[in-house]
Amino acid sequence: MAKSEKIKVLFVCVHNSARSQMAEALLNQMAGDRYIAQSAGLEPGTLNPLAIEVMCEIGIDISQNQTKDVFKFFQQGNLFNYVVTVCDGTQAERCPIFPGHTERVHCSFPDPAALTGSHEEKLARTREIRDQIKAWLEQWIKV
Repeated sequence: MAKSEKIKVLFVCVHNSARSQMAEALLNQMAGDRYIAQSAGLEPGTLNPLAIEVMCEIGIDISQNQTKDVFKFFQQGNLFNYVVTVCDGTQAERCPIFPGHTERVHCSFPDPAALTGSHEEKLARTREIRDQIKAWLEQWIKV
């Protein structure tokens, strides 16, 4: 890879509604000079309002993002240096194998869509998930 080429990363979760969206936005903000992050889902859904809210709290607006289908990326022949699954292991196994020299990385985070409780409780837990993703990314890009 030429020195000027950015490392291409695809974050994948089930619905592309929260975890993968947060990871994409965080990596692009943290290391956009070295990485190009995108995200997609196995069964694209609707952007999670909790994810939008907690990302806005740290100055990142994902409210206009669209959910995308991982299989469309695959069918279009997109190449990635890394495909990072952020859903549970069973769901991650459903992700297609991308062509080329793609390294698969798996790091499971809780799904904000599965949270229960009041809005404030779910928001607090989504913040924790966001912060876990950020901490993992900080360690991962050091490697």
